[in-house]
Amino acid sequence: MAKPKTDISLQHLEQLAYMYIDECLIYTKDHPTASGKIVQILDRQIPTIDYFLRIWVPKKKEPTIHRSTYYRWLNDEINIEKCDTIKSIEQVFKALATDIVANEGKGIFYAKNRLGMTDKAMLSTSHVEQPFFPDEHKNHITFDRE
Repeated sequence: MAKPKTDISLQHLEQLAYMYIDECLIYTKDHPTASGKIVQILDRQIPTIDYFLRIWVPKKKEPTIHRSTYYRWLNDEINIEKCDTIKSIEQVFKALATDIVANEGKGIFYAKNRLGMTDKAMLSTSHVEQPFFPDEHKNHITFDRE
């Protein structure tokens, strides 16, 4: 695999990110039917920065950047243009990932680890105290002796 280079323009990096998103949206996979045929079904993929920078961009024979450069640019307070471009890419990747998790139920662990989602269960209990030993004397009639 080619060594990442940082000689890519921000506009080109953003353009590549949108091309990658398009491929994530139209990804299909083989699916066997009951009749034995194999059909292609839509299977949107969750976009990840790691795959995008390390595999997808180099496969396209395009210049890329190292992940550490990407995250350094994400937090760059001096060069606002770099920071804004990387944040824009992050938001698009996160939006698609969130939609896939919410609507297709895929990537649950990715959602928990990367998107900050959590499991929330609604618990409702109607707790009524029941004694272990019912009061047998409750219905017992007592007479007062004089």
